[in-house]
Amino acid sequence: MKYYTLEEVNDRYFGKVGTPERDAMEAQLQEELKACQLGEALKDERKKRNLTQRQLGELMGVGRSQVSMIECGRTRNYSAIARAFKAMGISSSFSFGNFCLTL
Repeated sequence: MKYYTLEEVNDRYFGKVGTPERDAMEAQLQEELKACQLGEALKDERKKRNLTQRQLGELMGVGRSQVSMIECGRTRNYSAIARAFKAMGISSSFSFGNFCLTL
């Protein structure tokens, strides 16, 4: 059995580094990572304030499932993420990790 490195697999299926296909794939991964990190930050802040997803959803004017989707990183709707932080009364400039969110 032959083994391949992750770089070899990426090169084969997404193109070499610097090609448009590879750049698009890496940009998509970065966006997904950012959405996951924002979701985790939102979840941490919600829990610090002892809010349920349903309660936060009521403050935002959305359902619990929308809050869940944001927290799990399944949505990249940054205006909804900003509304969630704003609904919890987080200041207009909020930093976490490598990100700064301005509301």
